Parts: sequence; C-alpha cells; structure tokens
Amino acid sequence: MSKILPEKYRHPYAFNPKYKKSAVYFSMEFAIDQCLKIYSGGLGFLAGSHMRSAYDLKQNVVGIGILWKKGYYDQFKQEDLSMGVLFQEKNYHFLEDTNIKFTIKINNHDVWVTAFYLKPETFGTVPMFFLSTDLPENDYLAKSTTFRLYDSDTNAKVAQTMVLGLGGAKLLDALDYEPDVYHLNEAHAVSCVFHLYNKFKSVEAIREKMVITTHTPEEAGNEKHNIHFLESLSFFDGLPLDKVREITGIYDDTFNHTLVGLRLSRIANGVSKLHGEVSRDMWKDYPGICPITHITNAQNKKYWVDPWLDEAFQNKDRDALIKRKTRLKAKLFEVVADQTGKIFDPNVFTIIWARRFAEYKRPDLITRDYERFIKLLANTDKPVQIIFAGKPYPMDYGAIHNFDNLTHISKNIKNMAVLTGHELKLSRQLKEGADVWLNNPRVTREASGTSGMTAAMNGALNFSTNDGWVREFKDLNKTQNSFVLPIVDHTLPTHQQDEMDLENLYEMLENKILPLYYDTPKKWWNLVETSMKQIVPFFDSSRMVDEYYKKLYK
Repeated sequence: MSKILPEKYRHPYAFNPKYKKSAVYFSMEFAIDQCLKIYSGGLGFLAGSHMRSAYDLKQNVVGIGILWKKGYYDQFKQEDLSMGVLFQEKNYHFLEDTNIKFTIKINNHDVWVTAFYLKPETFGTVPMFFLSTDLPENDYLAKSTTFRLYDSDTNAKVAQTMVLGLGGAKLLDALDYEPDVYHLNEAHAVSCVFHLYNKFKSVEAIREKMVITTHTPEEAGNEKHNIHFLESLSFFDGLPLDKVREITGIYDDTFNHTLVGLRLSRIANGVSKLHGEVSRDMWKDYPGICPITHITNAQNKKYWVDPWLDEAFQNKDRDALIKRKTRLKAKLFEVVADQTGKIFDPNVFTIIWARRFAEYKRPDLITRDYERFIKLLANTDKPVQIIFAGKPYPMDYGAIHNFDNLTHISKNIKNMAVLTGHELKLSRQLKEGADVWLNNPRVTREASGTSGMTAAMNGALNFSTNDGWVREFKDLNKTQNSFVLPIVDHTLPTHQQDEMDLENLYEMLENKILPLYYDTPKKWWNLVETSMKQIVPFFDSSRMVDEYYKKLYK
C-alpha cells in the first residue's frame, strides 16, 4: 500500500515535521463555507475549523465526509410566520468529480458510491473527499441515501453512516492510500472497523490506527441499534455475527456505536475538560474501553474574526474598536430589518441567543418569566434588544414549536427578533453584532458549545451557564472575561434547575451587566478587550489541531 496520495490529490505544501504522520478525519458534516451546505450545527462548525487549521499548520490530514444533495434543510417562515423546512437540490461546481466508483453492501444489495474532491486552494482546507450515492447505477432508494443529512428514517440514517464508514474506508483503498491514523469525529463512521478487520484480520491492527472524538455528554445520547437489525442492513461488511461479537465485545443484542468506537480505538477524547471528566465517569463500568483524554474544542480565528475589528484591537485603538463594533451591529440590523421589518439601534445593548434549537439548550429560558421579560424589553432607561436564531432538527417538533412560540411572542415586540437561515454567514453576522452572547444549557448537558468562542473574537461578551468550554475560559488568568451563572444542583428536577437558572440570569443581567454597559462604558470596553485578549490563542483551533497530534495521533 502507498502512503502517498495520488499526485492530483496531494497537499499543496511540504508537511511541518511535527505533523508528518498521516491522519484521515471522518465526519458526517463539515461547515467550511456558506455555499457548501453539508452541515447542521456545532459538530460541523468544529470539523470545518479543524480542516482549515490543519491546512494553516501544514498538517498531513485528509478529510472524508458526505456530499448531501439536499443539505440539512433550508429554513424559512411560512405564511403564518411558523417555521418551514425546505429540502432543495444543491449543485457545487467547485467540487471535482474523481470518477472513482465502488460498491458497498447495504441491506444485502450493492450500492454504488462515488467521491467528489475539494481542492485545498478553494477554501483553505486540507484535501477533502465527499461521498455520494447519487449515481445512475443506483435505484432511487440507494440514490437518496446521501440526500438529507441525518435522515429521520432509522434505516436511512444507518445506511448513511455506512456510506461514511465502509464507503470512506473503501475510498482510501481505491486511492491506494493507507493512513497511519483513522480519526472518527463521533461514532458515525464506526462501521469502517469491519472493513478494516476484513483487511488486517486483527483487532490489534485496528486499535493501533484508530482514534475517536466523542461529543455526547450522556450515555443515553449515544446511538444504539439492535445488532440483528444492523446485520440485516449489512452493517458488518459480511462478517458473521459471532465474529462481530468477538471483535466488539458486545454479547447482548444492543449495539452501542460509541462503545464499539471506544473499544476499538487506542485513545479517545472528550471536547472540553469537563466533558473529558464526564466521559470517563460515563464509560468507566464498561470493560475494554481505551483511555479517554480531553482536547477542548476551538474555532478558526482567521475565518471567523472581522479583520477590521481585530486590527483595531491589535493596535490598541479603542475608538476604532468601538466604531467598528457599532458598524457591525448596524450591518446585522439590516438583516433584522429585512427579515422582520424592525429597526434596531446600534447604540442599544443587544443580546443574542443563536445555536441549534434543542430542549436542553433552553432557547426560550429568558422568556419563561414573561412579565419580567416584557418589563426588561420595555425599559427605556437601560434599553435592550434581543435576537434569536437557530435551526432545530427538521423533525424535532418540540424544538420547532419552541421556535414558533418565540416568533409568536416577537410579533408585537419591536425590539425582539427571531431570524431564519442560521448558517455560517448569519452566524458570523450575529457574533459580530452581539454585545452579549447568551448561552444557557442545563449544566453537564453541553459537551463544549463553541459558538461563544467566535463571539468573543468579535467583541461580544459571553453570558452563560457554567458548562462546556466557558468553564475553562472564565478561569483563565483569574481575571473576569465573561458573565457566568452560578452552578445549580444538576440532580434537582429540571423544572427547579430552570427556575433557579432563570432567577440567576435576571439577577446578573439587571444588576451587573446592564449597569456596566450603560453607567460605566469604560469598564465595559475594558472587559470586552480582556475577553478578546484571552480568547486566543487557547480557543483558536491552531492549538486544538496541534493537540490532536500531540495527544491522539502520537
């Protein structure tokens, strides 16, 4: 086997000697550029930053993902302003057809798979390959496997993971490329281990090469399926069930994808210090798992930061910094006006909550004391504007109801807006335009939650519950750089946790944050500059991808 990619797919640089070991990074989603709509949220944002920083540091990394023909979905508002879901075909003329074709078995049928190539020069990433089953050789069912990211049909979703795992491993064979490291970003691609077993005939050989990143902070959130169901879908690449049980150590009928990934990797990582601790505790009673370390998530500053804002900050020119931040708020408020018909004021304190809508993230928490919320937004002495944005899973009707309810509340409030289309472009605009970036998940539920990092890079202060990455950020250098709520007892019933967090949120907002912003602006900007200074270098993804080599690939 060759260790060198075919010439036309090689990296456009000589490898930094620290990063010469070859690694292939498998991910269901990558958020690389606004025009390449193959991501849903945080997992993809992280993977996109990883691919950009690996390129910046001249690492020997290759990315493998899936070319989702209809993306995740396009979000819009229907006639009554409730949220609509549109699946629309996407075409990408900047991707190169490799003309590589091979088959994998799905449901005991041959399914043809092809790969498209993203040149490093296009967006500043390492070489990347995107798999597709949208080929004339396939019937409609097989073609549609790579239509929608995270298909809500269980059979289809498992088939998708097989395209990534088995298909990704077979693509490397077709390229005659054998990397030193197979890096699974989550357990989606874990089916690749069965192809590798057929190839190497040894669990030790797989373990020598495989590492896994886990993002889910609770055991119940990890994908599980009936082992006979998976066998019927040809998930095990032709291996008999007795051999599968021997390889994976799973002797009952519940196949836990993350558990198998942890058993067949030589090392794993959680995505924040706290998440590493939670993961070690979560899996400690399962025999045969690999050591779990942590590598705190980070984001690619070069991509995310507004260059003029950063220049003013680097030059220690506070007047220019304030002027640019005000301009960025005005630019965001053009989007608000366009979508909602509301005119926001760049001189008014602006709160933004924007991320995937999920129950534990509590998008609507601040509105749950409705009288207090209305009083907050009616205050003319210390005025407040608030913006919400985010894309629920398209079949998560509870989260969609939450989105619709916020839209309904906002109809009669001139300084509250709910925006659609939360993808890379809008995400960047929201961070550039935020004064505070509100993040209020129930503590221990958010593995990392990286959006506040890029908000801080753009002069927004984090206002958060004490979970995920913020726990590490707030303790940097022992100087205040954010507003973090006290931890409530997470063993309490959730309604009690929510009530206590809500009370603490209002207490901090009304008695600390607003007076600081309006009464002592100099101190406000001191805090903004402290936050901008402390967010890098630790939360820039150059540190993160360096740590992957030091801690995982070594």
